[in-house]
Amino acid sequence: MKKIGITGGIGSGKTYVSEVFSSLGIPVFNADVESKRLMSSSDNLISLVKDLFGDDIYTNGLLDKQKLASIVFSDKEKLENLNNIIHPVVKQEFIDWCKQQNSSYVIKETAILFESRSDKGLDAVICVSAPLNIRIDRAVKRDGYSEKEIKNRIENQISQEEKENLSDYIIVNDEKDLLLPQIIKIHQLFS
Repeated sequence: MKKIGITGGIGSGKTYVSEVFSSLGIPVFNADVESKRLMSSSDNLISLVKDLFGDDIYTNGLLDKQKLASIVFSDKEKLENLNNIIHPVVKQEFIDWCKQQNSSYVIKETAILFESRSDKGLDAVICVSAPLNIRIDRAVKRDGYSEKEIKNRIENQISQEEKENLSDYIIVNDEKDLLLPQIIKIHQLFS
C-alpha cells in the first residue's frame, strides 16, 4: 500500500482535494484534525501541553485553541516546542491507522508536512497550490481570523514555492484550472 502526502499552504484547498480522493474510495488521514483530537483525548499529550503552556490552556477539560494559536503563532520557539511533542504522537497514530486500511494507497493530509518531517516514509507528495490572495481570502472566510492572523500563520510555514519544489505532484486550485481532471490523473497513477 502506497502512502501519499497532501500538503499546501493555509487556504490552498488541500482538505477539499482530500475529500475528493475520499469520495473516490481512498482512505484519508487528516493529521491536523488528529493532532487536535489527540490534544483533547491523550492524557500524556494533555499533560505535556499543560507543562508547556500552563494548566489554564485547558478550560473544563477542553483545549482553548484560540489561546494556543495566539501564543504559538507569535512565538516560533513555542510553536516548535508544541510541534516537537505533537508530531511523534501523530506519526504513531498514522502508522497504526495505516495498518487498518485496505486500499492500493492512502492519503496523509497535513499543512506542515515538510516542516514536521512527515514526508519521511511516504511514497509521494502532492502539493495543492493557489495564489496567495485567494488563499488568504479563503482562510479569512473559513476560519474567521483576521487577514493579519492568517498572514502570521503563513509566515510560520515554508513558502508555497518551496512546498511545490519538494513535492512530486502539484494540483493547481486557482479557481481557473479544473480540479477533478488533475485529481483523477493522480488517482489513476496510484490505483
